[in-house]
Amino acid sequence: MKLRSYLLLLLQLAAVNLFAQQPTEATIANGKLEGVAQTNGIRTFKGIPFAQPPVGDLRWKEPQPVKDWTGVRKADHFGPRAMQKPVFGDMGFRSDGMSEDCLYLNVWTPSKTANAGLPVMVYFYGGGLVAGDGSEPRYDGESLATKGIVTVTVNYRLGVFGFFSHPELTKESPHQASGNYGYLDQNAALVWVQKNIAAFGGDPKRVTIAGESAGSISVCAQMASPLSKNLIAGAIGESGAPFNPTLFPIPLADGEKNGTTFAGKVGANSLADLRAIPSEKLLDDAYQPGMPPNATVVDGYFLPKMPVDIFNAGEQAQVPLLVGWNSAEIPYQAFMRGQAPTVENYQKLVREAYGTQADEVLRMYPGNNETEVIKSATELASDRFISYSTWKWADLQAKTGGKPVYRYLFSRNRPPMTAKMGNATAGLAGGVIKGNDADANKPKPPVAYDGAAHASEIEYALGNLATNTVYAWTPDDYKVSKTMEDYFANFIKTANPNGGGLPKWAPNTAGSKVQYININVTTKLEPDTTHERYLFLDKQYTK
Repeated sequence: MKLRSYLLLLLQLAAVNLFAQQPTEATIANGKLEGVAQTNGIRTFKGIPFAQPPVGDLRWKEPQPVKDWTGVRKADHFGPRAMQKPVFGDMGFRSDGMSEDCLYLNVWTPSKTANAGLPVMVYFYGGGLVAGDGSEPRYDGESLATKGIVTVTVNYRLGVFGFFSHPELTKESPHQASGNYGYLDQNAALVWVQKNIAAFGGDPKRVTIAGESAGSISVCAQMASPLSKNLIAGAIGESGAPFNPTLFPIPLADGEKNGTTFAGKVGANSLADLRAIPSEKLLDDAYQPGMPPNATVVDGYFLPKMPVDIFNAGEQAQVPLLVGWNSAEIPYQAFMRGQAPTVENYQKLVREAYGTQADEVLRMYPGNNETEVIKSATELASDRFISYSTWKWADLQAKTGGKPVYRYLFSRNRPPMTAKMGNATAGLAGGVIKGNDADANKPKPPVAYDGAAHASEIEYALGNLATNTVYAWTPDDYKVSKTMEDYFANFIKTANPNGGGLPKWAPNTAGSKVQYININVTTKLEPDTTHERYLFLDKQYTK
């Protein structure tokens, strides 16, 4: 009797699993795909190639069109992630390993049919243009798909594979350009979406691009590029834009010099030599001490000039923008250089950094006691790291973009880690220091100013708190997540985040009163009280 009951239970579980993972098909330009239909009505198609593998002679070439296939291609698992080192502690991957063959994207759709005309979101991951992957659970598209949005995550080349310039690469290019291969991968994905998203029920005329950190920087770059600006209907940026001092492009000639130096250091006498280096060794070489950096460039093709100049001239995508940053992007230690947050230390460092303008800085970022020093040093460090550049993007788009700009500040501090994390601690910019790396014998970051750290808003915005088991989420966290995700969903659908009983979010336009929505347990519209300090920093960074 017990055996019979056990067998019956196994059959029931098998039936549930079979029902939950039904195959489903979609036909795109290159052939048929077989994805997975979920019990909640969402269909997923993972690991779809949007360009040929950038290997061999295609290393450091712009992405090439995918070749057609015959039969039905399985799209039931994520493709490989781009070549990268494990540099960030908050990244978890579901990818099929790591490979130079990495140009794959993933689709979540609520539509059972093609040509349903649904809005689309294409999301670019963060990671400093050196790490990240579209398979990370925090970027999962299922939650937004349940709200009627076709959601896409995109892989792109990183580091030395994605942002390497060299005179010979420039010479062989039909566009006389080299270096922005990761950005070109993103563009190729947007072109793919235009051609194929209708097969999943999406409307190619209703594509919103979004991203966080380096992904946000990528969104801004795609808005600036003449190759991409007409492929999108809206944009969402979470913390980051390619304006000084944040991952801004350098002149092509400088990138080529870096590439020449790199080739010399690895003993490569030609492009053939460089392309013959195994991918694992090339990755290791790029991380050797003394190697020149890889950087995005003003290549005359993807970026005809500096993004700040493109936005100043109003030559960027003229689309609505939802953009913002977090209240404590990076802690005060980044400015204090490890020194104690005393009034004396803070004032000394401000005077070293700003000289004759130090008194003005101390007025805007005051530090008359330890509590005030921690708060101001956090704000100053965050502004210098990424908040100012994001402000600059919002400010320029409001002035020259011709469409509304919805600005936010995310200020919800994450709850404590769960007990199972043991002696893990939070990293400096959203990461997690685990295990032996967090033991009592190693220095830990001191308590930071209360606020939202870099990258901490991602799970809230995309409805993926439950995918992150590091933190002990509370009902208040889920309340904040619902608010933020609903704002995002409304914006993707209508180019306006308002609706559904949400607190009113007023936009900024040319000449309007500057204000932003402060997203927290109590979300509210607030007047901008930081404008003066950003105008000050603007003079520092646009000299």
